[in-house]
Amino acid sequence: MNRVLILCTGNSCRSQMAQGLFSHLSNGTYDAYSAGVSPTTVNPLAIRAMREIGIDISHHTSDGIDLYLNRDFDLVITVCDNAKENCPIFPGAKNTRHWPFEDPADAQGTEEERMRVFRKVRDQIRDKIATFLHTPIKKASRYLEA
Repeated sequence: MNRVLILCTGNSCRSQMAQGLFSHLSNGTYDAYSAGVSPTTVNPLAIRAMREIGIDISHHTSDGIDLYLNRDFDLVITVCDNAKENCPIFPGAKNTRHWPFEDPADAQGTEEERMRVFRKVRDQIRDKIATFLHTPIKKASRYLEA
């Protein structure tokens, strides 16, 4: 089984949704984890957005990157520029990718207006992962922009 670590700043929205989507879309071929540079808590709107598509992330925790520094991963993905710039090098990562997504936690307005942003970002992450899972990883490259 492949191991993937998804990193963002707070480990509250994007990386949490990506973890749930990787686990779901890979049909068991990826063991997915997520962490943050400055972990907070899992955003309730991220939980709701994922529940809408049948994926339960309510049991997820917001973890710091230190928890994963000494582990090997087939793939490490940063989903925000802050994480890309502030994350340490993961020597055990066979491949790294940077997939920046808008932070839905920054959305303003009513709860429904904010949910529209969460759904949009969730769907963008889902589409990116679905495309990736149908594209082989180039093992020779240390850093791949996708």
